[in-house]
Amino acid sequence: MKIALIGYGKMGKLIEEIALQQNLVIVSKIDPKLKTTEITKENLCGADVCIDFSHPEIVLDNIRKLAELKATVVVGTTGWYDQLDTVKELVAAHHIGLLYAPNFSIGVHLFLKMVANASSLINQFEEYDVAGFEVHHKEKKDSPSGTAKSIAETLIKCIDRKKSITYEMSELKIREEELHYPSLRAGFNPGQHNVIFDSPADTISLTHQARNRTGFAKGALIAAKWLLNKKGLYTI
Repeated sequence: MKIALIGYGKMGKLIEEIALQQNLVIVSKIDPKLKTTEITKENLCGADVCIDFSHPEIVLDNIRKLAELKATVVVGTTGWYDQLDTVKELVAAHHIGLLYAPNFSIGVHLFLKMVANASSLINQFEEYDVAGFEVHHKEKKDSPSGTAKSIAETLIKCIDRKKSITYEMSELKIREEELHYPSLRAGFNPGQHNVIFDSPADTISLTHQARNRTGFAKGALIAAKWLLNKKGLYTI
């Protein structure tokens, strides 16, 4: 499989490293910091799949250019989901395959399943309040993260007494029906998510802590292999 990397930051470099270990071929690297900066047919070099880990401000333009070139695309960049309807139209109009996800870590998706199962149990016991928080490195470009939103939305879906989500700090008292899920950006943490079920008698907590970005890179390559020769819009 031949891969074009759109964005060659920390994630792009790690995907390249793991791809080479798997005997995959990186045929193109497109990034404003490199000599190859533009998404064109020539610069994609016949790639079977493009993997985008770029920036929220440019990812929609990247997707538009790739769709016009009939490219198959895996999108790991987050912070653009308010434009999802536009992307759906692009995928349909150009008959391409595109897979996006807020997180490509297998462990995170197992964690989401665990949170859903635990929340369904906690829903039956109103003495437990529910909250969560996330921690990421200071260079992360979005807050809250896409993964934090997925976890918070899972909690809201499973716990009837929570009706809305407050992601950031509030000067007002958090209401009973609000789910509080703030974000912390500092240091070098690759990603931590905590969910807390708290009652007067005890606390139950679930935590996913990424040790590094390896799980994200491996998951993106699994997604690229799965998407090959498929058409339509997909997520995990």
